[in-house]
Parts: sequence; C-alpha cells; structure tokens
Amino acid sequence: MIQRKLMLLGEIGVGKTSTVRRLVFDRFETNYKATVGTDIYTVDMEPNADEAPFRFLVWDTDGNFGESIFRSVYVRQAHAALIIGDVTRMKSLESMVALAEGFADAMPGRYLSCVLNKVDLLEPDQPCELPKRLGALGLPTIETSAKTGQNVKTTFAEAAAAIIRRGL
Repeated sequence: MIQRKLMLLGEIGVGKTSTVRRLVFDRFETNYKATVGTDIYTVDMEPNADEAPFRFLVWDTDGNFGESIFRSVYVRQAHAALIIGDVTRMKSLESMVALAEGFADAMPGRYLSCVLNKVDLLEPDQPCELPKRLGALGLPTIETSAKTGQNVKTTFAEAAAAIIRRGL
C-alpha cells in the first residue's frame, strides 16, 4: 500500500478539521473543539484499477503556526499540502496564498493546491473574490464546502492522483 503524508494548512477557522472529518466520517459537525497542535487522520483512497492501494496520513494543523510551520517538524517528509482558505474572509485567502508560496519554497516539487472552502456561504451565482497573487501562482484551486461535502472527495483524490503521477 502506498502511504503518503498530506498537510492541511490554513488560518484558524477556515475549515481544515471540518474538511478532513467530512472525508473520513462523511459528516459535518457544528460543535467541535479547535485543533491544538496537530491531529492525524488516516484516509484510504480508492485507487484506479491499475494502481496500488493508497493511504493518506492527513496532518490537520491548528492554524497558529503561520509561515513558521515550514521550520517545524510537522512539514518534514510531507508529500503534499492542501492549503485552505475561507471564501468569506479575504484575510484568510491572502494567508492561504502566503502559505502556498512558503510550502512551494520549502518543499519544491511536492503537490499543493489551494482549497477555497465554505462556498455554501456565498449567494447563488456569487463569484469568490480572490487575491490577485493567487492567479500568478498557477496552482490548482478548488471550491469546496465541508458542510455540504461539495468537492471534498475530489480534492483529496486529485492530490492522490498527482502524487502517483509524479512518483512522489
């Protein structure tokens, strides 16, 4: 079985824990305690017929680290990162971009994508307002809702497929 470490990064309250719990347990909880330090989840992904079974060790960080996380033990040996921002808070999206830049510098060649979470809170047909620097990075971005489950499985499946393609 292929086993790879995936980091969930982002500010406090952007939905990192809710996203991984939606994937692992297929539920959304309105009452939860904030992550302190790091919680680790194991997630088995369904591989394609010609691929070996795949397991993520998802490190759900508490968000207090900011860019200092790249100097910590948490990021060591990470194969990928999902960097999550809250589409209703521009500051969290700007932080998402800074974290994406930091991860790309600290872990060159590793997969990362920007996850635009909480799209269920936008009005229908309301586009997400995004930081200008995000487009310049050329990173995969995906809109998700941990509450409804929209694109949560797809986000992790794309990360797994990219890791396999890259031979990481």
